[in-house]
Amino acid sequence: MAEVIRRSKPLSVSPLKTSQPLGASLAILGLNRAIPLLHGAQGCTAFAKVFLVRHFREPIPLQTSALDPISSIMGADDNLLSGLRTVCEKHQPAAVGLLTTGLTETQGTDIQQVLKAFRANYPEFQATRIVPVNTPDFTGCLESGFAATVKAMVAEWVPQQHLASVRMGKEGLSRQVNVLCGSLLTPGDLEALRELIERFDLHPIFIPDLADSLDGHLDAEDYQPLTTGGTPLAAFTTLGDAAATLVIGASLYPAADLLHERTGTPVHRFPHLFGLDATDRLVMTLAGIAGQAVPAGLVRQRAQLQDAMLDTHFLLGRARIALAAEPDLLHGFSQLLADMGAEIVAAVAPATAPILAQLPVAQIHIGDLEDLETLAREREAELVISNSHALDLAQRLDIPLLRAGYPLHDLFGGYQRAWIGYRGARQALFDLANALLTHAEHAVAPYHSIYSLKADDRREAGHGVAQASANSGWRH
Repeated sequence: MAEVIRRSKPLSVSPLKTSQPLGASLAILGLNRAIPLLHGAQGCTAFAKVFLVRHFREPIPLQTSALDPISSIMGADDNLLSGLRTVCEKHQPAAVGLLTTGLTETQGTDIQQVLKAFRANYPEFQATRIVPVNTPDFTGCLESGFAATVKAMVAEWVPQQHLASVRMGKEGLSRQVNVLCGSLLTPGDLEALRELIERFDLHPIFIPDLADSLDGHLDAEDYQPLTTGGTPLAAFTTLGDAAATLVIGASLYPAADLLHERTGTPVHRFPHLFGLDATDRLVMTLAGIAGQAVPAGLVRQRAQLQDAMLDTHFLLGRARIALAAEPDLLHGFSQLLADMGAEIVAAVAPATAPILAQLPVAQIHIGDLEDLETLAREREAELVISNSHALDLAQRLDIPLLRAGYPLHDLFGGYQRAWIGYRGARQALFDLANALLTHAEHAVAPYHSIYSLKADDRREAGHGVAQASANSGWRH
């Protein structure tokens, strides 16, 4: 088990952490005709809005209860009631995410009680579904705020079903598959995942569906005050009709447990979908659910990934990599790199999570980008994987940066990057190897010397990777 080293500094320098309210807002943005309402000062919402706009390069609908110094001290319930009434009256959303911030959590606001008062005082807005979530930004991170909101959606909108009748109703094969989508999945990942599931003639319901709402598309109207696209609220009442539930990301396991308790639908857990073994397991799970063989196109993609593993093994094997990301994403990248024989010399997460102890590394530090820079310099890292905020440290260390996670504000189309599946893993290996090629001290001379070898010698050098993929248990 990996050793998790908790932070000891009294402050953050070059923070890695992204707040829970922002992660919760991201989950709400995956619903159709929805809007997040942050209960806090205007600056809290303004920061989240700018952060998301720069990442997705799209207009982002966010609202705030706009606390001022007086209401922060004397009580902010009236601000929240007024904010809810204004949002419901002006925009008529299908759903509102009612999210707290550090300010209102410190103040002690009871959003459940305020919501009851709102329902009693404004019965004309009963049709608007409101999901309250406590998301203090002084604890957790983007991932935990996202996960708490998905669990709250299930708790609020998935009805409790009589499990005996559910089992009887499922005797005929359902083609629906529920997919609880963790924050580690980009809109590009979700598009790739949808395509993969549909290859088995299955119908996926994504909770939430950022691929439909934040995929970068032009609307007929210039401005929309609500999300366009995403999971419709009506889909939550059908989750009990599915043949199975796939949960992607360990942070969503509690939400999956609650969904199973409500519906009795079998749950298949995937901590991530990075690399050969994880994708093999997903493909065989889908083949079992659908009761059919693996499509020939996926067999071809798998062979292409195996070839890419062999080609890039000469550069990635024993490469020294520094990682900083949210726990689920950190797990996926560390497993992909470990499978290729790379050495993860530094791993930093913004907050603790149970999955961190399962990472294939010796130590994980809970900290910031200053900690990452210090560790990467001491341990002579050759490449950094993190978000755009790590660019400066990569330049100071004079090593390349592979951008991943939130935010990617200096990269066009970063939100559309697909990391998962056979194709995603193949491209990730190519990008990692190409990034190392730019680091001349590590890559240029070894690269030319390796590829001057005879073909038989190259095959023998890559035998370990080929044998590992052959032993993964995948069959077609």
